[in-house]
Amino acid sequence: MSPSKGLDAIADIGLDAHTGGYRRFAWSDADMELREWFVGEAEARGMDVVEDGNGNQLARTKPGPDALLLGSHLDSVPDGGAFDGPLGVVSAFAALDRLPEHNRPIVIANFADEEGARFGIACAGSQLATGALAPDKALALKDRDGYTLAEILTQRGRDPYRVGPPGWLDDIGTFVELHVEQGRHLVHTGDAVGVATAIWPHGRWRLDFCGVADHAGATRMEDRRDPMLAYAATALAARRLATDADARATFGRLEVAPGGTNAIPSRVRAWLDARASTEDELELLVDEIVAEARQASMADDTEIEVSADSVSPAVTFDVPLRDRLATLLDAPVLPTGAGHDAGVLSPHIPTAMLFVRNPTGVSHSPAEHAEADDCVAGVDALARVVETLAT
Repeated sequence: MSPSKGLDAIADIGLDAHTGGYRRFAWSDADMELREWFVGEAEARGMDVVEDGNGNQLARTKPGPDALLLGSHLDSVPDGGAFDGPLGVVSAFAALDRLPEHNRPIVIANFADEEGARFGIACAGSQLATGALAPDKALALKDRDGYTLAEILTQRGRDPYRVGPPGWLDDIGTFVELHVEQGRHLVHTGDAVGVATAIWPHGRWRLDFCGVADHAGATRMEDRRDPMLAYAATALAARRLATDADARATFGRLEVAPGGTNAIPSRVRAWLDARASTEDELELLVDEIVAEARQASMADDTEIEVSADSVSPAVTFDVPLRDRLATLLDAPVLPTGAGHDAGVLSPHIPTAMLFVRNPTGVSHSPAEHAEADDCVAGVDALARVVETLAT
């Protein structure tokens, strides 16, 4: 199977015809259809497929310890691109097709809810598998319609009591995840494939700005306790502070109550995504953004509550493995500001990542792209890695 053929096979699943982006949220109808596709691809190659209690799908060539793990995820952000996640899964199957004979067991994974678009926590499947995310916290997470993860799992015929570390990680010796690059580093170097060095520390924080609902026409400006003003000041401050620190800060999700065009809001709930090159810089950035938020809220006689949804430390991929693959592929090395399942598994097993060039540099958008030739180069590189590590 070529990577283009694999991507074409799932191109219509979860596609929004109006935006051209994908809506493949965890446990949605689109996600369930993609799960069926994964099982079909695995069984067509004679692989045994299991799904752990967290929703992670694992296709194995043969039993045994010290398996080589490949794969990525199939879910998406709202209006996401076609390559983020699926390219890694499709390329894993394609690379396996190149090397039907191998001594080491090979496992291909479809990790559940990597993007966290439905329940708010990224890499939920891999975090639950490693114990980084507590089952009771995960099961209590709610989607935008108010359904908990426990309720959704039950609706999909899964047992919520199976959520948690499943034990399959004990049989994995190495993990190599292929992913489309989320940036333009490889465009500048002129290489089709690169090897990751590290993942920036990052996290998600929820800021609740609380005021008093009132009439938009009848209430004088000076009499208002409008939480939208403090939020707006905080969003501007976040941009300024992140720019000054060469870091990243994004408010990408917002909920306003009561949500009337002619009503002053009583609450503005905003989610901050923040990333920096070191953990100390990330902590300082978030502290400064929160301080600006508190100052703005105080000035407008409103209140603010802050809570951390998830925080991931810096990840440095296994250096000997990274250097070995970079030499094998004659590929450049590069860091990434994006989180991945590989980053979650890296404290537990030797882990590496391959990036495939993205000519637009855009990700989490329909504009995300990878040329067919570069996708083939990615499969070639992954096949060489598998041949080196598994035969």
